[in-house]
Amino acid sequence: MNTGFGSWLLGISLGASALGGMLGVASSIVLAATTFGSALLYSISGFGFAVLAAPLFLLFLDPARAIQLIIIISTVLSMVVLRGLLPAVAPRLLLRLALGSVVGLPLGLIAFRYADPILVRAAAGAMIFGFAILMAVLRRRSGQPGQSKHWTAFAMSPGLDLAAGAVSGFAGALVGQPGPPVLIYLLLAGAAARTVRATLLAFFALSYGVTLASHTATIGIPAPTWLAAGILIPFAFLGGLAGRPIGDRLGAEAFAMLAIALLAVAGAYTLGAAAVAFATA
Repeated sequence: MNTGFGSWLLGISLGASALGGMLGVASSIVLAATTFGSALLYSISGFGFAVLAAPLFLLFLDPARAIQLIIIISTVLSMVVLRGLLPAVAPRLLLRLALGSVVGLPLGLIAFRYADPILVRAAAGAMIFGFAILMAVLRRRSGQPGQSKHWTAFAMSPGLDLAAGAVSGFAGALVGQPGPPVLIYLLLAGAAARTVRATLLAFFALSYGVTLASHTATIGIPAPTWLAAGILIPFAFLGGLAGRPIGDRLGAEAFAMLAIALLAVAGAYTLGAAAVAFATA
């Protein structure tokens, strides 16, 4: 399914089958729809753009371009969605997560530069699938995702805050997904739902911004990637705007079932694709 980044960019920007090829145009439509849908769910829940977008991005693009596109789009989207939630941010928690992320980020950049593309796909799939399993377990134990009223795995501490941030920084640089490690940590610790959402969004804005700057300064982001991001960002904005009224009407239980199903399918599919690529390599 990998049609090449160049043909995909031509297809999405010009819409000409002679230039991008029919498969390239189809890939463009799928990626635009993926961006819209991921942003919509992100607006509803406050998390998950990269988790939901990464599987299909990785199917149609090489890992380097896919991850950098996700980082660019997520940086812009997180800054926009954060507006209005700043009073609910826990500043000290945010600071410790950010400091930990700075420690993990260089390790993730090194792995990104030298990692096998198949292993990157497998890592992304495993993270997504594991996240889906955890959400399902928490849903059974606490009734609703993000509200662990009756069960927590541990109490939060400054050391664990730093560790969660470090894992997040590593994951953000390697597979463009800094959110799941921090979200899993806060859910396991039983943090208040509003604090989780606001702190996550603030952390995403900082983490993605730093990761984007690091990629630009160390690895480099080609001009076609910036152009492609500019084409996809409007779809992200539209998804974010559409998600606001839907979030007010969709019940927590219905959203939980939808999110867990999407995460499980996406993670399993990405892992399967990585396994097939490994077997045929």
